[in-house]
Amino acid sequence: MNALTDLFREWIPQQRWFGGKGREWAGVTEDGFFLDRGNPVLSVHRVRIEYADGGRDTYLVPLSWRDQQSEELEHAYIGAVAGEGQESYAYDAMRDRESTAPWLIHLANGSSVGPMHFSPAGEGDIPEGLPGDIVSTEQSNTSLVYGQEAIFKLFRRLEPGLNPDVEVHRALRRTDNEHIAPLLGHVEIDDAAGGEPATVAMLQTFVPNASDGWRLATASVRDLYAEGDLHADEVGGDFAADSERLGAATASVHADMAAVLPTEPAAPEWYATVARQMTERLAAAIEVVPQLREHADGIREVYAAVAGSSEPVVRQRVHGDLHLGQVLRTATGWIILDFEGEPARPLASRRELDSPLRDVAGMLRSFDYAARHMLVEQPEDTQRAYRAQEWAARNRAAYCAGYSEASGLDPCGDSPLLRAFEADKAVYECVYEARNRPHWLMIPLQSLARLAGRD
Repeated sequence: MNALTDLFREWIPQQRWFGGKGREWAGVTEDGFFLDRGNPVLSVHRVRIEYADGGRDTYLVPLSWRDQQSEELEHAYIGAVAGEGQESYAYDAMRDRESTAPWLIHLANGSSVGPMHFSPAGEGDIPEGLPGDIVSTEQSNTSLVYGQEAIFKLFRRLEPGLNPDVEVHRALRRTDNEHIAPLLGHVEIDDAAGGEPATVAMLQTFVPNASDGWRLATASVRDLYAEGDLHADEVGGDFAADSERLGAATASVHADMAAVLPTEPAAPEWYATVARQMTERLAAAIEVVPQLREHADGIREVYAAVAGSSEPVVRQRVHGDLHLGQVLRTATGWIILDFEGEPARPLASRRELDSPLRDVAGMLRSFDYAARHMLVEQPEDTQRAYRAQEWAARNRAAYCAGYSEASGLDPCGDSPLLRAFEADKAVYECVYEARNRPHWLMIPLQSLARLAGRD
């Protein structure tokens, strides 16, 4: 094992974007190339990790190299590598502003460097000469904001095939949909074994002066809790009008996705497959969250209703991971972000056609979360619980009304599929909370009690 793989073995498990936490490593290899030989030097490395359980992952790690250590970059320091009589010091290049400009230069020029290929989406949209500032809130990817003009997202875990985020945005660019941030370009890397290239990164128009949907929604909930004798529709921070506009924005994006990407009517066997997959996920979740057993029979009945459903569905490309944290409100409306789907799922499954109700269910779950997240602090406060339910119901209804008005379809009627999608998402949430925030587990469990007909 060389010095660089030793550094990666120590450094990668500590990164937020690393998805293999807790898994034992059996081996690690890397290959790299120079993307820019300026000062600092910029190299890009594919790090292949083999786990003791037989699994494998490949991660993309850009490094900046300096002849001397930099105190200003101590937060980005990875380690030193000896070579040719002196040490070179490696830094996380995404946190080194002086090494961020080459990404945009290569995109603007449509360059190919080693196995990496840069593809601009249009003419003259890419701002050159700006350094990028890292977005610190991300988890599975790493993004850089270039001034007020563009945002560059690096996909850390590499998989063969075009990332859905690029694919969907590239298709929607033809529609001029006002609810997306236009794609400016993307980057791919050849597969060393001759397979399909993997998507490395994408560049989009940056949305300045925008507010995160989750923060706006939870601020509205706090306003409601602060007013002891007012209902949700009487509070100054009422969010329902925004929820209605968000529903309309979702319907608009769904319609344009259906217009420019494949669609097909759902065959009868699709319903049975969806129900079977949900039931399998429930069985696996019960092993992690035993509290789910109390609701398991009711949840299975919800899933069984899908297997025998005759509800008409036109399958299409969907967002796949829609929630309040994936939307931004601007002065003119809502922007929907991150069409890559659930990052933990294989890329091929994220590109499959699905029902738009999957996205509607994700947003309805997010309204429940926004309403109930503060109940974690006072779980026995029945008055606050009542007000949370009132806020959630009001905003769920407003979202559905906005979607219906824009599309002519009521997404939240008596739909067995929507109910099942909500339950499936809540089961996923139970596993996530049990592993990461056990004190939040009550939120999806309470929702499952309602969805399973026990509350």
